[in-house]
Amino acid sequence: MVLAAACSPGDVAPLVTDAPGEAPPGMVWIPGGRFDMGSQSPLAGREESPVHAVEVDGFFMDVHTVTNARFHEFVNATGYVTIAERVPDEAELMRQMPPGTPRPPAGSLVPGSLVFTPTSKPVDLRDWSQWWRFVPGANWRHPRGPGTSIEGLDDHPVVHVAWDDAVAFAEWSGTRLPTEAEWEFAARGSSNHADHAWGNAPWDSTHPQAHIYTGSFPTHDATTVPVGRHAPNANGLYDMSGNVWHWTQDVFDIGTYGRDQAIGVVRNPVGADTALGPMRTLRGGSYLCNDSYCRGYRVSARSPNARDSGASHIGFRTVMTVA
Repeated sequence: MVLAAACSPGDVAPLVTDAPGEAPPGMVWIPGGRFDMGSQSPLAGREESPVHAVEVDGFFMDVHTVTNARFHEFVNATGYVTIAERVPDEAELMRQMPPGTPRPPAGSLVPGSLVFTPTSKPVDLRDWSQWWRFVPGANWRHPRGPGTSIEGLDDHPVVHVAWDDAVAFAEWSGTRLPTEAEWEFAARGSSNHADHAWGNAPWDSTHPQAHIYTGSFPTHDATTVPVGRHAPNANGLYDMSGNVWHWTQDVFDIGTYGRDQAIGVVRNPVGADTALGPMRTLRGGSYLCNDSYCRGYRVSARSPNARDSGASHIGFRTVMTVA
C-alpha cells in the first residue's frame, strides 16, 4: 500500500479508477476521477478558495468512522495509550504558544481533553471558550471525564483522539488517513459542486440528513449518535457530514489551494509541507455544527486543529491505496 505523490502537469499516467479487487471489510471502493476542489459559495471561508481542478486515483475508504469498538480492538492488541491519557509534554506545549507565554504552573499539566459544555444562556459565538472545558481524565474511554464510560456506545464514533492517535491506529490496521483531496472527492459523491454530502438541499430538521446541532447554540447538551444513523452519500459512505469531525493527513495551510491552482490540474495532492507547523486539517463537521454558528458540515469546509489535541467531537476514518 502506497500513498501516490502529487504529479506535475506533464505526467501522463492514467488515473486508477477500477477496484484492484474485493473491498476490505468495512470499506468501499472510491473510483478515481477529476473534480473541482473548494467552493465559491457565499458560506465558504477564504481557506476554501480558489476553486481548482484536482485528480485523484481510486482508493478504498471506511464506510463508517472508526467506532469505539474498533478502536478498543486496536488498544487491546497493541497496548496503545492515547495522547489524552498521557501527561502533556511541556516543551511541545510551549512550542505552540506565542513567544513570551508564561510556563504553566507546576502540577497543572495533567492528562485530559476538551469536552463540550453547554451554556446557561446565549453567548458571544466568537468566543469558543464559553462552551469548551478542559476536563482532567477525559479521554476516549471516558468521553465526559471521570465517572463516564463508553459502555453501550460500541457503535458510536471514537472521540478524544489526536491526529497522532489516528495515525497509530491506521498503521496498525494497514491503512492511512485520507488526504484532504481524497476526503472531499469521496464526500461529494457524484455532485461535483454540491454544498453537502447529500447534495444541494439545505439541512432538513424534519428529515435530517446528518447529525448536527439543533436549537440555539450552545445552550443545550449534545453528543454523538451511532454511526450510520443517516442515509449514506452516493459513494455509500455514512456520516461524511456531521456526527464527528474527521482528521485528514494534510497540514492546514490557507495558501495550499492557490499554489495548486497555479499548477493547473494537480494529481493526488498531499497538502503543505509538514515543516509549516503542528496544525492538521479536519473535515466533515460534527454534532456541534449549527447554521447560526458553524456550517462545517459542508463538503468543502476545512478546519485547523493541533495534531496533539483531540476533543469530544473529533474522530476519524481511514483509507487504503494499493500499488
